[in-house]
Amino acid sequence: MPQLRQNAATKEWVIIATERSRRPHDFVAEPRAPTADTPRSPSCPFCPGNEHLTPPEVFRLPGADGGWSARVVPNKFAALIPDGSLDRHAEGFFRCMDAVGRHEIVIETPLHNQPMALAETPQIERVLNVLRARYLALRDDPMLRLILIFKNHGAAAGTSLEHPHLQIAATPIVPYRQRTRYGEATQYWDDTGHCVYSDMRDQELADGRRVVLQTPCFVAFHPFASRSPFETWIVPRRHSASFGRTTDEELADLAVVLKSVLGKLYTKLNNPDYNLIVHTAPVPDETEEYFLWHIQILLRLTNPAGFEMGTGIYINTALPEETAAFLREP
Repeated sequence: MPQLRQNAATKEWVIIATERSRRPHDFVAEPRAPTADTPRSPSCPFCPGNEHLTPPEVFRLPGADGGWSARVVPNKFAALIPDGSLDRHAEGFFRCMDAVGRHEIVIETPLHNQPMALAETPQIERVLNVLRARYLALRDDPMLRLILIFKNHGAAAGTSLEHPHLQIAATPIVPYRQRTRYGEATQYWDDTGHCVYSDMRDQELADGRRVVLQTPCFVAFHPFASRSPFETWIVPRRHSASFGRTTDEELADLAVVLKSVLGKLYTKLNNPDYNLIVHTAPVPDETEEYFLWHIQILLRLTNPAGFEMGTGIYINTALPEETAAFLREP
């Protein structure tokens, strides 16, 4: 029988459609070629030797032989601009303001054909350190209130360039969807004195069936109310509302977790398209207790249709208990 499950943190409902459920092996995609046959593409603006094709870099992590191991550049086609006014004004009934903010690209590696799933753990750790450094730099801008780190992997996830990269978008507003998420967490804190994300993590650990991986600093699991097959959360054990407050030890451990989780998804599902999102508290709230920063990985294995669009209730055709067990297998 199908089951409605509610996400305790967001209050969103999903339907686990058990009557038409698919086994984890059913989501394995047809084998496809690697990202590229060579480590460099002459036409790729993110490859070494093509640095002139990007806007001037704002950060560089040195590499071997005078090169670089990671670069950060402004997005050439940025959705947000660094200059403008924060004043809001009306256009008749409607309200608008300048699209002030920052939009940066973090080029993860000089290698065009090395997705994060295949990168060495030290390189992933270096990228995480770059992300933290840019978060802290953007946090000091008094105009910015929310800093979102995300990764689009594959065409179905919205990427237009194959070269491995992440993006950082910083906005002067907290969008409605995020504000609702933080509002639910605040209400839970007011009612219980606990962080709902910490309680969710602890409940998943106690249950165990949906846990994919545990390390000294992190827990990876498929949430009870996963909205899509193989949805994965990576949650820290130490309470902190902000990704920017992670320690060196935690980033080293997180690199191990990402290498394992993304590697399993890559090998077991044949390199699926996915979106990776770092959820972190608004800048003014980064020392608050109501929120716990975490990573959400959403695979693009299915497409939302009319029911999802009309109701906001996602239909998941795979049991998270089974998908987690599938990833735990060697």
